Amino acid sequence: MPHKMTLTGSATGPLREYDRYVAFDMREKGSPSAPKGLKKSTFISYTVFVAKKAFNKTGLTKKSIMHEKILVQGEPTLDIPIDECPGEIGIICFQITVLPNKNDKEANESKDKKEAKQEVSKAQQEVAATKQEEKQDPVSQPIAKEEKNDTETVQPEVKETPVQEKKAAPQKKQQPIQPKGTKDVVSFEDIIVPEAFLKTRPNPVKTEEVIEFVKRTGHLDKPLTIEKETKVLKDGYRRYIVAKTVKIDKVPVVYEYQK
Repeated sequence: MPHKMTLTGSATGPLREYDRYVAFDMREKGSPSAPKGLKKSTFISYTVFVAKKAFNKTGLTKKSIMHEKILVQGEPTLDIPIDECPGEIGIICFQITVLPNKNDKEANESKDKKEAKQEVSKAQQEVAATKQEEKQDPVSQPIAKEEKNDTETVQPEVKETPVQEKKAAPQKKQQPIQPKGTKDVVSFEDIIVPEAFLKTRPNPVKTEEVIEFVKRTGHLDKPLTIEKETKVLKDGYRRYIVAKTVKIDKVPVVYEYQK
């Protein structure tokens, strides 16, 4: 059985297009130190071959592939013509994923903070408006006893209106519907994937089915299982790959001890 390989990094050369696939080069740096008595490892160059259909789903282009960090999972091959494989090792890609960009993550966090400040400012304005209305009500003193009763009757309605607005406002921030069994929702970036998972390749057909499910419903079919303290992924690697592919920021989870 061929050896499974996992590469991470950016393309070191331009994208090359063929009839049914595309190819690009990557380079992997060896460990800076080696066991005593052995020579240090060196750079290894790879040529990655990806089916056009799979490549197009990533959203990568000839320009962006030189700057985006990607994860490639596949098997080595020796059956590629030398003129198509300038790298020392050819890789038949079974799974390609664009990894999140650190700058994009910081920009999203900054945007979230800005929106949160705007929500707080809006809530403060509503509270100030409510207090102002409460202060203005006593100014108009009743002329007769009946008018006083009417005023007292109207006042609760004025007080209740801001309360109802406050209750209605958080409803706009409700989280999307999550799959059955979800115990929590965590940031996708916080989840740590063990090396054992990265060396595996989920069934592409089943993975595509989950992607279609997410596009249709707006959420994953099942929550991921993680450790509560460490956020290490314990089960649901296929759904993790799907979340990466469709760029889900918040993912549903259950904790290992709750199974």
